[in-house]
Amino acid sequence: MVPSNAAASGQDGKILRIGVTQEVDSLNPFISITRTGTDILRANFDYLTVYSQQDYSVEPSLAEKWETSSDNLTWTFTIRKGVKWSDGKPLTAKDAAFTFKKMMDDETAATANGSYVAQFESVEAPDDNTLVVKTKVPQSTMLGLDVPIVPEHIWSKVTDIGAEPAFPMVGSGPYYVTDFKEAQYTKMKANENYWRGAPKVDEVHFIYYRNSDAAVTALQSGQVDLVNRLTPTQFDALKNNPEVALNNAQNRRFNEIVLNSGAATNDGTPIGDGNPALKDVKLRQAIAQAIDSKTLVDKVWGGYATEAAGYIPPAFKDYKWAPSADKKREFDLDAANKALDAAGYKKGQDGIRLDKEGKPLNLRLLAHAENVVDENAGPFIKGWLAEVGINITLVPMSDTQINEATTRGEFDLAFSGWNANPDPDYILSLQTCANRPNAEGKGGTPDSFFCDKTYDDLYAKQLSELDPAKRADIVKKMQARIYDQVPLVILGYENALEAYNKSAFEGFPLQPAKGVIMNQQGYWGYYGATPAGQGPVPVFGANGENTASGADTTEAAASDSSNTGLILGIVGGVVVLLLVGGLLVTRNRRKTADDRE
Repeated sequence: MVPSNAAASGQDGKILRIGVTQEVDSLNPFISITRTGTDILRANFDYLTVYSQQDYSVEPSLAEKWETSSDNLTWTFTIRKGVKWSDGKPLTAKDAAFTFKKMMDDETAATANGSYVAQFESVEAPDDNTLVVKTKVPQSTMLGLDVPIVPEHIWSKVTDIGAEPAFPMVGSGPYYVTDFKEAQYTKMKANENYWRGAPKVDEVHFIYYRNSDAAVTALQSGQVDLVNRLTPTQFDALKNNPEVALNNAQNRRFNEIVLNSGAATNDGTPIGDGNPALKDVKLRQAIAQAIDSKTLVDKVWGGYATEAAGYIPPAFKDYKWAPSADKKREFDLDAANKALDAAGYKKGQDGIRLDKEGKPLNLRLLAHAENVVDENAGPFIKGWLAEVGINITLVPMSDTQINEATTRGEFDLAFSGWNANPDPDYILSLQTCANRPNAEGKGGTPDSFFCDKTYDDLYAKQLSELDPAKRADIVKKMQARIYDQVPLVILGYENALEAYNKSAFEGFPLQPAKGVIMNQQGYWGYYGATPAGQGPVPVFGANGENTASGADTTEAAASDSSNTGLILGIVGGVVVLLLVGGLLVTRNRRKTADDRE
């Protein structure tokens, strides 16, 4: 049983305590890429536009309207008047211009989100309420720029743009970070200057636990109020606890194993110590054929997941892709063995295959220590690959150690995964040559170090393609190329399994309607956190206005985890873009609280 206490109260009011099991990689908005770091920063900084709570459609945020030139190369954003930073200073278009220019001019500042500005020609703020962005080519992501806008009066004084920020941080979101202790906690306070209005919660504390067992124990003992990434066993066990509300939702996340097919910096200089045998696509294809997604879904995720297909998670229906029947690699150890035989990888006397240099195929698989998925999936993968003559050594490491090792190219295989955005550009950019880091490990966010001209050419085409259907076709071709070249192996798409203390909180806004509380593409879940007795839970409708007369809380969502086609930024059938006298406006496909994703 969870102790029947209200939301934790400190001297300053109500506190939402969130248990997390991933270390924060950075709280620098130019650097952070992990789900926990970006989750916190989404609550600290606002964006030009935001994905709606209702259905992922694009809504105004710091930019209240925008227009584009007839050639689609110039975008003029009108910045909302009266917005203040958490320190009381005004937020203007000059802050947005500073943010984008810094990313354009400083390679380190482009580490997390540089792909969004790679085709920017210029950025200017002719006055406090006008931002003008000129692009080199038409850019399909201009209403989905997932870039936190930072205060110029703070960050212009920072001499090392890659360093950790000072606390308290100055932000424009519903909360701002006040304190941080590595591998312990991140504390945030409500932003009384927040332009949408202050939240009902006075503080949010993200408390780090080494594993989900510890986090669930903390929930049950009343030490935290909200947790996610539960294991199937934990989730099922909590169904019998009347004090706990559960949420089982389709996620926007994919889980993968990345293969080091030749780590290099963005100028092509080789780095790391990856096994050179993995440069052979035939070897990578055989590895992929020897991994069984169905078994992982059944045995590791307990059925709370979807089998692997394309690179874009199936939640994003306009972009989801699966190989055709004649191209699909079915799990088949015999076929994988035959493929390796044909590729010249002979078995030694000990059953381990030899590479082209006569060296045993011994590969390291980096795994996140205390991560249940990695711990449980690792032995399956090790066993399957042993059946085809590849020796795997599982190497457990901390989150930080894996991030550092993979950025340096010091791995053969590694467990990984990403939360995809409604607009697919960012997740697609992770596999481009340009997204490889510089010699200092900054300037880009590598995933697999994949560098392929065919893929890069397709990436450039999708970025400048404004026709939604044509763009979706290109994105699917990109996924087919990834599938064929195997820089990574998709393991599956895990559901979001979340739980919160009903005696402390009435509920949280979900994104989308039957979606998630944590790791949203926005800040709605934390902004709308509603302490017990203070309901209803907000429902943020068009332009973020609270339309709730009642609440579709996570308990309602728990009984049905399906989604009905996420609305994707400016993509076809999703957000309809209308050009009216040169003014580009958005029309939401769904408006009411009931018509939700």
